[in-house]
Amino acid sequence: MTPEKWVTDLGLIEYQEAYVLQRQISLAKTEGDLDSDVILVLEHPPVFTLGKRGGAENLRVAPAFLKEKGIAVIPTRRGGNITYHGPGQIVVYPIVDIARAGIGVADFVNALEETMILTCRAFGVNAARNPQNHGIWVENDKIGSIGLAVKHGVCHHGLALNVNLDLTPFSWINPCGLSGVGMTSMARDLGGEKDSEMTTTVKSNLLENLGQVTGFSFKTVTPEQLKRAL
Repeated sequence: MTPEKWVTDLGLIEYQEAYVLQRQISLAKTEGDLDSDVILVLEHPPVFTLGKRGGAENLRVAPAFLKEKGIAVIPTRRGGNITYHGPGQIVVYPIVDIARAGIGVADFVNALEETMILTCRAFGVNAARNPQNHGIWVENDKIGSIGLAVKHGVCHHGLALNVNLDLTPFSWINPCGLSGVGMTSMARDLGGEKDSEMTTTVKSNLLENLGQVTGFSFKTVTPEQLKRAL
């Protein structure tokens, strides 16, 4: 396996476009056309996604309301239930051959959780695991989510860390299928105003911690370079 993981920052990208890219990378890896593992870092415009466990039953608003807001509800193949993505939430999709690397799924989930915990704590947010539920939490409020899919040993989908996004849409669902659970963000817990530079700073720290936790080393690759390699 190539020791360096390619890291590509896609910026703000529609969910379906990023999903198609994940599938292309995963297929290229399983067919032997791409040796490098790839880490996609991005944000999504407002969207609700459903996991393999479903989640449409956990919508608390009518479809007509979401249509009026221009927010789609999209089924996915990742684990888990319904969640929300929006600008100000950092999403990391690691398309990694964990079977070839000898990493178990549970261990990789643990590594992604630890990455988010270290990042939050670096900024003074006391995040931790919840023994009953995956992801990371600040007391009873969820701040980071995990949802993975593994096919032919290659992982895709990944983590979502709430940095400084509008939390209102989370009130329109039972997040991750859980009732009585609140959602929070780093900005909210730090009590500050929304800072346009915060996402960039947190993103850098998140990747640094991902490398520390997993032992991965990274090579920056532009979206254009990545697409030419597929």
